[in-house]
Amino acid sequence: MRYVSTRGGGKPAGFSDILLGGLMEDGGLAVPERYPQLRAGQLGQLRKLSYRDLALEILRLYAGDVPFSDLKRIVEQSYTSAIFRSEDITPLRRLEAGVYVLGLSNGPTLAFKDVAMQLLGNLFENALAKNGAQLNIVGATSGDTGSAAEYAMRGKRGIRVFMLSPHEKMSPFQTAQMFSLQDPNIFNIAIRGVFDDCQDIVKSISNDLDFKARYKVGTVNSINWARVVAQVVYYFKGYFAATTSDDQQVSFAVPSGNFGNVCAGHIARSMGLPIKRLIVATNENDVLDEFFRTGIYRVRPSDKVHQTSSPSMDISKASNFERFIYDLIGRDGNEVKRLWQQVESDGVFDLSNTPHFARIADFGFVSGRSTHADRIETIRRVYRERGQIIDTHTADGIKVGLENREESVPLICLETALPVKFGATIEEALGRAPDVPVGLENLEQLPQRFEVLDADVGAVKQFIETNCRN
Repeated sequence: MRYVSTRGGGKPAGFSDILLGGLMEDGGLAVPERYPQLRAGQLGQLRKLSYRDLALEILRLYAGDVPFSDLKRIVEQSYTSAIFRSEDITPLRRLEAGVYVLGLSNGPTLAFKDVAMQLLGNLFENALAKNGAQLNIVGATSGDTGSAAEYAMRGKRGIRVFMLSPHEKMSPFQTAQMFSLQDPNIFNIAIRGVFDDCQDIVKSISNDLDFKARYKVGTVNSINWARVVAQVVYYFKGYFAATTSDDQQVSFAVPSGNFGNVCAGHIARSMGLPIKRLIVATNENDVLDEFFRTGIYRVRPSDKVHQTSSPSMDISKASNFERFIYDLIGRDGNEVKRLWQQVESDGVFDLSNTPHFARIADFGFVSGRSTHADRIETIRRVYRERGQIIDTHTADGIKVGLENREESVPLICLETALPVKFGATIEEALGRAPDVPVGLENLEQLPQRFEVLDADVGAVKQFIETNCRN
């Protein structure tokens, strides 16, 4: 398997060549030259496997230059019942007839990001140990990526983590998960701005090839291909858990901000997994919903990004969206480059009257929008009817998923996080606090360690330089 850039530049590279990096040298994202296709009867063989064995079979298709014995050890080390509190890793639970929730939040930071991050941390450590190298991870988070990355990388040899987050715009629990870490290889940077500002700084650093090489900069954001492909596995696992035969179709409802999670579903569908619909659920920051309804991709300036009760989706610039557009327009790297240059200059591109947008249905995508009032009502209804408490992002996914559900097709809603991470909204909806997992009762009272900086790439670079010398 070789990887190319969504913007058409550079030479094809192997999995190990792109593993530690973020953007490709031309500013594009890594994508495989082709998606592996399931052979006749292969679904039936995969259906019988445990999560670990399933992950190994799918990941080996994309990481062919990693020795099989290494990959097997890394997968077995990453996906254990001790880490994920379930032998199933991503257990499926019934919400109502034909509607399910895929439990993705059983890992150490109680969010779906753990599923990929636990693997990524071990992949990174394995690669660095081969040649005694070091890596400085620079990432951005709107809430869950940061803690998942930090818990996966804390104490890893040869790795430092510099994680940017929007100052005072995450929930108190999310903030405490990150800022309470005292590990010397973890650095939290609170940026005066919104998530898009944090993400822009990370991309700017990744595009500075001299700085990137000098300080051995890599990324764990969803622009990292290994993180996205790790998420492909649970689409297969969810499909097998919700079906009994390999000719059945399912639909997935996916809460979406940066497009990484639903992009993994697009990859699984492109491989041949029988997915009928990929339902993109946004909150009030509805850039993606606008595109899938109209063909117009219009990013919002920072001061127009809403701060909502599903904060991990308070995003206007969806980084992984570029990977889907690359496929949508026929894998024309030059055209992708032109479109994103247009986004940079004008904040918008328009495919509404093109043959490309007419093909959206061929990829299974539909979308919808959820508001604070919607998620409050959904949380109440699920608790009233099923006795289950869901988090705010999962509520967005369920609301939009049910609106776009086809009766004869099972609907799988992807869980985003445990409700404890958004306690204030749960109390507003239910008049009671969500349950706190054992051992985390006093998390928000722990001392916090972080640095507040302006949304300035120079200031962040200086902070990285200083702490790399120490």
